[in-house]
Amino acid sequence: MSSAIRPRGGSRQVGRIAAVSVAAALVLTACGSDDDGGSDGGGTGGGESALDLPDLSGETLEVAGVWTGAEQSNFMAAIADFEDQTGATVNFVPTGDNLATFIGQKIDGGSAPDVALVAQVGVVHEFAERGWLAPVGDLAQEQLAANYDQGWQDLGAYDGEQYGVYVKAANKSLVWYNTTSFTNAGVEAPTTWDEFVSTAGVLSDSGVDPVSVGGADGWTLTDWFENIYLSQAGPQMYDQLADHEIPWTDQSVTDALTTLGELFGEERLLAGGSAGALRTDFPTSVTQTFADLDAPAAAMVYEGDFVASVISDSTDAVVGEDALVFPFPAVGDDSPVVSGGDVAVALSPDTGEATEAQQALMAFLASTDAARTWAGQGGFLSPNKSLELDAYPDDVQREIAEALISAGDDFRFDMSDLAPAAFGGTTGQGMWQALQDFLRDPEDIEGVQEYLESQAAAAYGD
Repeated sequence: MSSAIRPRGGSRQVGRIAAVSVAAALVLTACGSDDDGGSDGGGTGGGESALDLPDLSGETLEVAGVWTGAEQSNFMAAIADFEDQTGATVNFVPTGDNLATFIGQKIDGGSAPDVALVAQVGVVHEFAERGWLAPVGDLAQEQLAANYDQGWQDLGAYDGEQYGVYVKAANKSLVWYNTTSFTNAGVEAPTTWDEFVSTAGVLSDSGVDPVSVGGADGWTLTDWFENIYLSQAGPQMYDQLADHEIPWTDQSVTDALTTLGELFGEERLLAGGSAGALRTDFPTSVTQTFADLDAPAAAMVYEGDFVASVISDSTDAVVGEDALVFPFPAVGDDSPVVSGGDVAVALSPDTGEATEAQQALMAFLASTDAARTWAGQGGFLSPNKSLELDAYPDDVQREIAEALISAGDDFRFDMSDLAPAAFGGTTGQGMWQALQDFLRDPEDIEGVQEYLESQAAAAYGD
């Protein structure tokens, strides 16, 4: 499944991640690990700063992003180090789910944020094409060269110019489970999709709703689809669909939706049924799985490594004890691994050049200083290969992080994040809306596919 990153549409890249190493690491965490999480080298280690940042006393920077709650708090804990080193003040501005629309409105009003945190590669390309972005600067480029594999650098570049720093990565192919529920039902972590559906049935019979789905947030549903599609159709078809080289009416999409319907079409397998899932946002999908360890509202929840942050911040469950994880079950020959991430870009729609303060913040975000503090908060995965593994708070997160870094340049990126924002990242349209419609009526596969294709054709300009 692994291969080198290839160009997408001339300047876009499709990331690829090696499933075998990640799956093996996660099997170890499910069984328990005695590893102390130490690292043999790289980066500054021991908490020493490798940066020489300028004095920015009296300056204020504005960072815009979709994060709320624990994700925002943990980011700002890392930013506090930047403020201490430079004397600058950094304010965070929540954008809501439609970040691209928010940024466009701010630029039209003459008040662009200094830095935006973007989840979609396609949005970065759109911003660059509109002339809204500034290159990262020499200091950030030095940090990127020292701390990042080329694949992650390439994902933040456009037309040969480095605009982005990937500050946060995600392994989006994990299923988290309440250990009490599994013990009570007498089941073990499944490895295949058929075993997963069967295990869900046994859990239901034991008296607990099997799967918590955050269907109120359309992005979680795209992740369900992408994992199934990658495992079932394979990496080559995944790339073709991501590029819209094959239509969304293709039989491979029909097959993936049919497979997903084996879960979404069984009311007893979903916490609250499909109607309840459509009312459940992502944080609630996690908390209702782990808030009550003796009588949880659900036994399992699917999503990325960042689930650990919600568990730690919003429940009394202990990751690695009450909450364990297994790889997304294999539909085809291999378990899929879909990666995602958030990239920081400096906004400069007027001059196209970053200020000293913007360049300093971008360099800080590419450093081990930022990654180390952030990792210690939990629920965070860094693509920074120089970050020592013992910066992570528990063995589960250390194993996930080690697997990501070991993959090097071999990774596949979230399909919806590679797409134009209008198709892959906007509330009420595109993939988000289509898969919410599918969750509402899993029998209307043809109608969902026709809607997806019409939306994709418009967004890709076909």
